[in-house]
Amino acid sequence: MYDRPEGRYERYERREDPVDGKSEVVREERHVDGAPVRALTPVDPVVVEPYNYRAVQATWFVVAVIVTLIAIRFILKMLGASPQAEFVSFMYGVTGPLVAPFRGIFQDTATGFNVFEASSLVAMAIYLLLGWGIVALIRLVTAPRQRRIAP
Repeated sequence: MYDRPEGRYERYERREDPVDGKSEVVREERHVDGAPVRALTPVDPVVVEPYNYRAVQATWFVVAVIVTLIAIRFILKMLGASPQAEFVSFMYGVTGPLVAPFRGIFQDTATGFNVFEASSLVAMAIYLLLGWGIVALIRLVTAPRQRRIAP
């Protein structure tokens, strides 16, 4: 039926990478004198995450909540929202301690009731940088020594 010697054959399957166009052997079968045929490499290898993914996501979530609250504060100040409104006073009360360490770095400017609070912008930038640093530290500490491919 086939034009190959009885009891001996080899078969290679190649897959071409769509990005760089290189081909690689993804499955290699050999049958020599009754030996079992098995795949030498998995067809679709799965890469295991090299760091603690949940800790990174939790860190970014906390940073996003803090920065969003400070951004809402900045917008309320810019638009001249009345601090007598309950939502506005709540937002100022929650974000006040977050912005307090950065007061006085730059002068706040005001025209009427509208206030350009530069300390809010500095706080957002610093909290984003701190979050980035914490995520980098998590990735560094929790990364395995070698990158593994799951079986």
